Amino acid sequence: MTLTQLEIFSLVAELQGFTAAANRLGISQSAVSHALKSLELELGVELLRRHQSQVELSDIGQQLLLRARAMLGLANTLRQEAADARGMKRGTLRIGSFGPTSSIKLLPLILQQYRAAHPGIEVHIDEGPDRQVLQWLEERRIDIGFVVLPEERFDTVPLIEDQMVALLPAGHPLANHDSLSLKNLCDFPFVLTEAGSSELVSRLFTAARLTPNIRYRCSQLISTLDVVARGDGVTVVAEGSLPDQIDRRWVKKPLSPAVLRQVGLAVLDRRQASPATLAFIKLAESLDLH
Repeated sequence: MTLTQLEIFSLVAELQGFTAAANRLGISQSAVSHALKSLELELGVELLRRHQSQVELSDIGQQLLLRARAMLGLANTLRQEAADARGMKRGTLRIGSFGPTSSIKLLPLILQQYRAAHPGIEVHIDEGPDRQVLQWLEERRIDIGFVVLPEERFDTVPLIEDQMVALLPAGHPLANHDSLSLKNLCDFPFVLTEAGSSELVSRLFTAARLTPNIRYRCSQLISTLDVVARGDGVTVVAEGSLPDQIDRRWVKKPLSPAVLRQVGLAVLDRRQASPATLAFIKLAESLDLH
């Protein structure tokens, strides 16, 4: 069993195909197929089920994939620790990011200085909903991720704090209120943004034993803002995720009682984090991100 075989296995599982994995790795499809066949013969189990152009993991394949990613992560840490002794001139950092708060407002500021300090580190960024970033962390697909805190499953570092606000179309019956309760919002069509802080918003209504009248589910904040601006619904979002430029087609109102949101970085286990990951955390903590 080699690390190359495990890397190919992990990538085929992620991309769900031999051709896609071969293209990503820059090798032939037959080389991918041979590596996986050799790994299956050595382990004595079927890791993948082939279905024409797509593949899916067997039950034991699902179980061993987590082990493979853990081994690859430790091997990467080993390489980077050796590189760190040489001045950290090489390495890879995989970052998970969600929504405008991290992807637009936090990540660019950190990356600009990180790349200047560590130009030899290759940075990969995956973007998805907040819950997707958590899953990527658990599956070891990323080294570090931006998350909404608290998250007790991981080692975390807080970065910024903002508040949740209600967004209403301009001219809405509630627009003249100084603040709004969650109950106020339940009487109107509601827009739930799947990216960003969707889990937090859902938990707020559940904790208050309220059920919003969800009419729209948007994968991106920009779509949510457009629905609200058209007058088709109301929503709750994090203030820090809103664009700096004011759009007079909608208004924001603080929630009553106030709801704070904290965003930070998370790693699966800080003790096993690579030098590149630890350097990213250290730099993020040193910056004024507010």
